[in-house]
Amino acid sequence: MKLLVLTLTAALLVVFPQAADAATLDGAAMTWPFALPFAGLLLSIALGPLLFPKLWHAHYGKIAAAWSAATLASIAWFAGGQVMFATLAHAVLGEYLSFIVLLFALYTVAGGILVSGDIRGTPWNNAAILALGTAMASIVGTTGAAMILIRPLIRANVSRRHNVHVMVFFIILVANVGGALSPLGDPPLFIGFLNGVDFFWTTRNLWVQTAIVAVLLLAIFVVLDFWRFRSEPIDRRVEPPQPLRVRGLVNVVLIAAIIGCILVSANWRPGLGVDVFGTRLELQNLVRDGLLVVIALLSLWWTRDEHREANGFSWEPIREVAKLFAGIFIVIIPVLAVLDAGPKGFFAWLLSAVTARDGTPHEVAYFWYTGLMSAFLDNAPTYLLFFKLAGGDARELMGALSGTLAAISMGAVYMGALTYIGNAPNFMVAAIAVQSGIRMPSFFGYLLRAAAILVPFFLLLTFLPVAPVLRLQ
Repeated sequence: MKLLVLTLTAALLVVFPQAADAATLDGAAMTWPFALPFAGLLLSIALGPLLFPKLWHAHYGKIAAAWSAATLASIAWFAGGQVMFATLAHAVLGEYLSFIVLLFALYTVAGGILVSGDIRGTPWNNAAILALGTAMASIVGTTGAAMILIRPLIRANVSRRHNVHVMVFFIILVANVGGALSPLGDPPLFIGFLNGVDFFWTTRNLWVQTAIVAVLLLAIFVVLDFWRFRSEPIDRRVEPPQPLRVRGLVNVVLIAAIIGCILVSANWRPGLGVDVFGTRLELQNLVRDGLLVVIALLSLWWTRDEHREANGFSWEPIREVAKLFAGIFIVIIPVLAVLDAGPKGFFAWLLSAVTARDGTPHEVAYFWYTGLMSAFLDNAPTYLLFFKLAGGDARELMGALSGTLAAISMGAVYMGALTYIGNAPNFMVAAIAVQSGIRMPSFFGYLLRAAAILVPFFLLLTFLPVAPVLRLQ
């Protein structure tokens, strides 16, 4: 689907003149039906795997394409072909392309790192893996950290009678909370980076909250795992364990190269670029994305095939993310236009819900609205929606409105752990665990477990002074 959209956009550039540069979408004049494809696609993502899994997994790309086509048709009907093509070019080339290229690079490179050897599923070993994954998540991404560590963790615990809680805490810590400290960590934060948020802003502003949540979660896990471990049968294996080994280390160097590319693009501003249908593509971003693709290809070339095979590496997860997010970035076009209209748009009710009486943003409301919608509608588009609702000016959000940006960031990252669909790695980890013989809870079973663990922490962040960026207004 991505290739189809890019090809279509490029072809249209030849047909339509650059006068479309000035074309804009008037969100104030749009009515609520224009948001139906956005709601339809997100509900499809949420309910499709549950209600009709075979149909969904066979045709999710077509479903996303259908909702996208409905969005583009409605824009063309409302504002004309030039506006439709201009907004499509901005969504695909200006926002989606860099987003998916980074995910592709991290997924490919992390998939070449193989951790092998015999690890007993003891509470301390499990806690060490969870702590390592939490620390890694902001460097190699939640998807990358989950890909590297989930199979060693499963091998260590698959023979245990009680192992579901280990997977639940892994999803919460490694696939979500640990990614809160950099744009590499979690997709919503990279969307913020693409919209002007400084690379190290979340590191500087969320490290205290993330450390508190992560350390307390690990402590709870150790207590719970020790309690569960007491009822496990004694391991009487006499064969010597295989030593722990990490192979495919060239990919560690490549991950460092990915980080370097991101940092260079954030600081190198040559002032050169090209306008494509009204969308400005800066040279530093084009160079960065090209280098990320080269790094991914080098990983495929330099990594031995058996390392990826031992990891159970497959292109399907990133293929699914690419297709679905291509659709999301298209169907959200009218929603963002309405949000840009502020109180003149039909989302005025949502703006009033997150705005205090004195007109300032209500940070607690931003935290909970962003978080709860992230849990059920995927955290990346939800982050973008509330980022725009808060004004969309990264400079102001990092300054006078830093509390609002922190609330949006924490809500999207932390509460993405509440369901299997809140963040891309969640469902992937659950699927790998089921394939390995672990009886993972159902959608609502996981929701109940995750909520019981996490909601007290969300209340802590809301009401107690340990998180000064959140304050009741």
